[in-house]
Amino acid sequence: MDQPVSNPTQTKPVIPAYVKAISGSLAGIVEAACLQPTDVIKTRLQLDRAGVYKGILHCGTTTVKTEGVRALWKGLTPFSTHLTLKYALRMGSNAVLQSAFKDSDTGKISVGGRFLSGFGAGAIEAVAIVTPFEVVKIRLQQQKGMSQEALKYKGPIHCARLIMREEGLAGLWSGVGPTIMRNGTNQAFMFTAKNTFDKVLWRKDEGDGKVLQAWQSMMSGFLAGIVGPVCTGPFDVVKTRLMAQSGDMKYKGMVHAFSSIYREEGLRALWKGLVPRLMRIPPGQAIMWGVADQVIGFYETRYIHLQSNNDNDIPILGV
Repeated sequence: MDQPVSNPTQTKPVIPAYVKAISGSLAGIVEAACLQPTDVIKTRLQLDRAGVYKGILHCGTTTVKTEGVRALWKGLTPFSTHLTLKYALRMGSNAVLQSAFKDSDTGKISVGGRFLSGFGAGAIEAVAIVTPFEVVKIRLQQQKGMSQEALKYKGPIHCARLIMREEGLAGLWSGVGPTIMRNGTNQAFMFTAKNTFDKVLWRKDEGDGKVLQAWQSMMSGFLAGIVGPVCTGPFDVVKTRLMAQSGDMKYKGMVHAFSSIYREEGLRALWKGLVPRLMRIPPGQAIMWGVADQVIGFYETRYIHLQSNNDNDIPILGV
């Protein structure tokens, strides 16, 4: 009887880093347009020391009532550019780092290797992209009103120039320490959890040629996006407070900010804005992976299909 015999030494195809980078950049554009309002609300709540806002809905309705609906999309330009570049760098650098941890014979990567690759990718994006873009975004978001004459920062470019003029180039990297910790930990958990949920829920492993449906990728991404915000909430609050400072510096650094917030506002203040973060990050990861997996899957399917045609079309006859 004729039977095709698989090659036991055949390794899974590797998805190039540039393909993952492209998938991330496209996903960033879609996510930014959908979720900017929740990010504005999160920032306003985190900066609210006086208790002006009573909660998420009150913050959103107050912002719309006093500043108009467009205020919920303040900082969209730096946010969308930031997400596009961030996801491209995150996905690409994670792919490069994972290749260093993969077993040379099997092409598999351990859970620890995946975790460290995620942390490394998060740290790289925090320094290279996230911190300066978030400094500009937060300075724009904290401004009240819509009249250009009344605003200190007239737009993203004007904001960046003014920060460099008044605070020096280092001003654009305010809060880089907690940002590294937040993003590194977030991505370590996210990449590890996303791969785990894909395996457990859908029996999907990277490079196996199986393309998840968009809703499956979104569900895995949503679940993977929940853990990080809970674990990294204090780093996010400290990062936001440090980035928002201009002129009189209340906080002298990450450790001083942690201790000051805890002492003056209590432990719960270190998780301010957690609910809007959970409203933004898990849905954001759902959107991101829903788009990215389709782009990666398109390449993966074509690659495997071509390899199959070239290498496996002729069966080896059994004896």
